[in-house]
Amino acid sequence: MNSSPSPVLVAVAWPYASGSRHLGHLAGAYLPADVFARYQRLIGNRVLMVSGSDTHGTPITVRADAEGVTPAEIVDRYHNEFVADWERLAISWDCYTTTGTENHTAVVQDMFLRLLEKGHIDKRISEQYYDTEVGRFLPDRYIEGTCPHCGYTEARGDQCEDCGRTLDPEELLDPRSKFSGSQPELRSTEHFYLRLTDFEEVLGQWLEERKGWRRHVLNFSKGWIEEGLQDRAITRDLDWGIEIPVDDLGDGKRIYVWFEAVIGYLSASKEWAEAQGTSEAWREWWEGDKARSVYFIGKDNIPFHTIIWPGMLSGYGGLNLPTDVPANQYVTFKGGKASASRGVGLTIGEGLDLFEPDGLRYALAANLPEQSDTDISVEEIARRINEELAATWGNLVNRVLSMVHKTCDGQVPEPGDRLPEDMALLATIDASLVTAGQQLEKVELRAALRTGMDGAAAVNAYLNATEPWKVAKEDPERAKVILGTALAAVGGVRVALAPYLPFSTEILNDPFGPVTGWQREELTPGLPVGKPSPLFAKVDLGELLADQES
Repeated sequence: MNSSPSPVLVAVAWPYASGSRHLGHLAGAYLPADVFARYQRLIGNRVLMVSGSDTHGTPITVRADAEGVTPAEIVDRYHNEFVADWERLAISWDCYTTTGTENHTAVVQDMFLRLLEKGHIDKRISEQYYDTEVGRFLPDRYIEGTCPHCGYTEARGDQCEDCGRTLDPEELLDPRSKFSGSQPELRSTEHFYLRLTDFEEVLGQWLEERKGWRRHVLNFSKGWIEEGLQDRAITRDLDWGIEIPVDDLGDGKRIYVWFEAVIGYLSASKEWAEAQGTSEAWREWWEGDKARSVYFIGKDNIPFHTIIWPGMLSGYGGLNLPTDVPANQYVTFKGGKASASRGVGLTIGEGLDLFEPDGLRYALAANLPEQSDTDISVEEIARRINEELAATWGNLVNRVLSMVHKTCDGQVPEPGDRLPEDMALLATIDASLVTAGQQLEKVELRAALRTGMDGAAAVNAYLNATEPWKVAKEDPERAKVILGTALAAVGGVRVALAPYLPFSTEILNDPFGPVTGWQREELTPGLPVGKPSPLFAKVDLGELLADQES
């Protein structure tokens, strides 16, 4: 299906190693990226999927201060938890690393020095908040107050979690220090600034040329350009973070996380290349004309990936700008926005303790917030698993394999002489793979999942119309043709669902064989078909809710 394979960079948001990630994060960035990457591999593209734990975010030092431990202890705890979550979910990273590596430091400092040399970074004295009670300047996350845009009273100095607007601390109404609770005062301090204004024209033109982007992503990004870009400080008064590669500012200052974290996509690509023993291989995904780069993030990170990071890449020179940024909207839990910092929603680990990985992946994929916020709950996840995944797909697989085992001597039957209704079913499944592929290519993952499940419904309808269990009594050869056709169709549906359901897809390697491409394969007659076991266990919602309450 792919006559011209291309390099596809799948760049995924870097989670702060400051606390457990919740199901909103999983649905917002990590599951969509994995589904997309798995599809791209199946059609023959060369995928490089990268991310890692952000070890320098100020939420880490906030938590470390609250617990009386070092930031490194917090990082180790949650990075290890993230890695365990990804393994349980079968997220198919090519490189999952951290921003705490020597490689990342070197790449960040190189980016800083290149932008400084080209005049896109300069020094300025500015007013920043200072807590007189503890005697220190306050990083953005150490300041809270009221959002000037929506009135949310728990907004942070860098962003409002309620309306999603990016903020500067000075914009907050009634600011207060997270250290002491007192109102901080503004004092002069010197820092390096990224001259985003240098890129306003080139980014505006670039955004005008974007085709096929999600409307909310493009509108949000163009809004920033229309309001006029603002130069932003890229260093802070901190002792946790990457050292500035020049000593102009003196001690006690570090490169700030919002500048260096996005560089992780590049540093992780270089780390992967080194691990392969081909240190320059990363260039295929970052410099090639045929290369694509797709960034999977939540909508609160849109400006960093459609304005700031493209600006940095433009200033550095010679590196590809994002091909697409299919940012998702928010996931809410019974009306409240999922938030790690506010403890709203199940953590990924809690979700995996309640549900099988494929079941959780399916239910979240069916509710992905691609165009608008979506609400999920334990009840909704259980309903999706029971009424759709188990009842439609799992039941179909069990039904067909059981009948083949019983009626066809426990082996794949010969195709035989297929009638028009048999050929029509296979044509339907083949067409659904084409449609689902087109949808996946456009990152319409919910729609592609529905297309795959529609294929399962078509096989069920075919069985109900042909009734092979009855035909077997009068015309066993015709029954074998029907069941062979149904088995081939199930194999095609399995391909469509493979990016979403890695565990149950692998279970079906006998008799279907591994899924190695994006097409339905005819099965080899005579292969053994054993008596199947249920693919998915139904969720006992009453028991589940009782366990949660206890």
